[in-house]
Amino acid sequence: MTDAGPITLGEVLRRSADHLAAKGCESPRLDAELLLAHALEMKRIDLYLAFDRPMVSSELDAARALVARRAGREPVQHILGEWGFRRLTLRVDRRALVPRPETEIVVERCLSLLAGRERPCVLDVGTGTGAIALAIADEQPGARVTGIDVSTDALALARENVERTGLAVELAEHDLFTGLPSGPWDLVVSNPPYVAAAEADALAPEVRDFDPHIALFGEDTVAAVARGAVSVLRGGGALVLEVGDGQAVGVAALLDELGFRDVRITRDLAGRERVVEGVR
Repeated sequence: MTDAGPITLGEVLRRSADHLAAKGCESPRLDAELLLAHALEMKRIDLYLAFDRPMVSSELDAARALVARRAGREPVQHILGEWGFRRLTLRVDRRALVPRPETEIVVERCLSLLAGRERPCVLDVGTGTGAIALAIADEQPGARVTGIDVSTDALALARENVERTGLAVELAEHDLFTGLPSGPWDLVVSNPPYVAAAEADALAPEVRDFDPHIALFGEDTVAAVARGAVSVLRGGGALVLEVGDGQAVGVAALLDELGFRDVRITRDLAGRERVVEGVR
């Protein structure tokens, strides 16, 4: 992205996308649009209304700096400092996992299971950014939602998102391997660490090098949440778990073994078996 003479916004966008593609970024054009719009304090759509406008040196410097970070495979969400999750825009950074589209399916299942309940008590285990807890608080009127996490850094980020959204979510530091907070809860939901350490090298650099490992890699964390939920869910309460590729059938069998009924597996938008649920 170098040029001694005037260069238009459209040309910067093209060169940025080509550069990011060469560096292996999965969605180079979209990333380039987001970063350029951020650098210029514009909306993405407005980029195309100003395609032929020459960029001044200060704008080029700002755009180059952001594109260089993305070319180093830093997640675009971290560079922007915020990301959308369902109806919310949340602060995101290296303290917690970036909320992903598949986790929106988790929230959909939670809302379906909570339908018709007044003032349900909800526990989000491993809350991270607070995305699941905040989305439920936003979309389930009257819900009393608590998010727990063992990471103080993640909890600090979640508190910033509670303040940012103005939603009523209680947060607490808690290690799930000591058991879950006593309820009784109408719903326990979790997107726990479920990646095996042996799979680290197969992860995208954006995940492996920038997401906190405490939120990625876990031994028996999914099972620990499931077993902990047995004693803290009220009768008729539900458990909803996000799981890794190839894990859903095994987790569903565990829920059957633990006495959950109506065990169900839901696929994510990519068709992968991603969410496992059951009723106590």
